[in-house]
Amino acid sequence: MINDAWKAADYRAEHFLWSVEDRVASITLNRPERKNPLTFESYAELRDLFRRLTYADDVRAVVIAGAGGNFCSGGDVHDIIAPLTKMTMPELMRFTRMTGDTVKAMRGCPQPIVAAVEGVCAGAGAILAMASDVRFASATAKTAFLFTRVGLAGCDMGACALLPRLVGHGRAREPLYSGRAMSAEEGAAWGFFNRVGDKPLDEARAFAHDLAHGPAFAHAMTKNQLNMEWNMSLEQALEAEAQAQAICMRTKDFERAYAAFASKQKPVFEGD
Repeated sequence: MINDAWKAADYRAEHFLWSVEDRVASITLNRPERKNPLTFESYAELRDLFRRLTYADDVRAVVIAGAGGNFCSGGDVHDIIAPLTKMTMPELMRFTRMTGDTVKAMRGCPQPIVAAVEGVCAGAGAILAMASDVRFASATAKTAFLFTRVGLAGCDMGACALLPRLVGHGRAREPLYSGRAMSAEEGAAWGFFNRVGDKPLDEARAFAHDLAHGPAFAHAMTKNQLNMEWNMSLEQALEAEAQAQAICMRTKDFERAYAAFASKQKPVFEGD
């Protein structure tokens, strides 16, 4: 038997805080004195970690947040932006592909990712929030796609693909062109944030806990179908969902749910 299982609880992160408790993994960007900017190393570690989560049997949901009242201020001006101005085109392409691979890894890992957004959520930080499956925010959250402010296109890390799908093309164009900050209230009204409250991290953890104790295989299938069906016709989507649902009907969790319903009990899901 092939066993690719990996214990995420044993992982020791180098460039952010990492913990696993009760099937929920927590990532905390932890440079609060700079509003938690990303570096070349933290990008790469996030990419590699999300890839490895495919094989983690002790994690069924992920929470990502920032320390010190801010989510993430984007790429570090001194550690990333300054070196980029001196790189060759092949070096730049390696970097931009790596940042895109971080998004691919987030979208591709089977566990739902819940972002808790407070304060500054800018540039690549806005992308990390957007690449998550669910976003809870505080009233202090200010989300900005700052790329045009530094002479770059607003299409960084999938922004032109992801944001229109969340808020619509008409709305997405304005912040991507202008780089101006979107308030939490505006983000909620547009559908960027699922909810705005006083304690987004607590809400994110509670929601992730509920997901982690639900039917993990079914959640992974749901995430997979949400990704796949972006580019499908309705006919293709219906066939893909027919196959996905038939597969889920062969899981033990489906049997457990029926047995619990029949006995008027709450189902206890095991993820198989």
